Amino acid sequence: MQSLQHKLIVSCQAPVDSPLHDPTVIAAIAQAAINRGAAGLRIDTPAHIQSVRQRTSAPIIGLWKRQFEGFEVYITPQADQAKAIALAGADIIAIDATLRARPGGETVASLVDSIHRLGKPVMADVDTLESAIAAAAVGADLVGTTLYGYTQQTRHLNPPGFDLLKQMVDKLSVPVICEGGIASPTMAKQALDLGAYAVVVGTAITGIDAQVKSYCETLDYEHDRNTHNGP
Repeated sequence: MQSLQHKLIVSCQAPVDSPLHDPTVIAAIAQAAINRGAAGLRIDTPAHIQSVRQRTSAPIIGLWKRQFEGFEVYITPQADQAKAIALAGADIIAIDATLRARPGGETVASLVDSIHRLGKPVMADVDTLESAIAAAAVGADLVGTTLYGYTQQTRHLNPPGFDLLKQMVDKLSVPVICEGGIASPTMAKQALDLGAYAVVVGTAITGIDAQVKSYCETLDYEHDRNTHNGP
């Protein structure tokens, strides 16, 4: 983890319906990020992690997004997913560590314990200070602001969660990762200045699908508005 301190971690992911959602493409994107100075990567699914691992020895924060009916938790919700991504080559395992119910009777504490028995550190993705403190209390090695703005409790808030980041830095003794909503190098630097151990950036660097959609939606809106207003 020390190699990540005060550095950039690039999240290389793509929607399942995107042509970028191919292990070889994700691995190429990841390699480009490392070549340009990123210290680590955040990668989803065993297949993608395995492909990335074949191209680089850089630290990989691995996760596996799995949806289970009746549950909102989807980032590595169970020990089985954690084991699969560990075997694929992840160095750190990211889990949803919010206070929400998870499938199979799993708890944050039991999941952290299972991952530690695999010999891997845990990154706890949280949404609130309460869930951050709880995750650290059960042994999470890193805690990230990843789910700020993405849960029922925080949906009215917009990432990046700089206020949450500062609270976590002040209250926790474990490293705090800023992830979510970082849209520029200046914002990334601001996160480090607030005490973040490292910064994860995804969409602003690798999210071609989301970025193009946003541009097009904005341009279409402007075109429609100008058309209706007339010359």
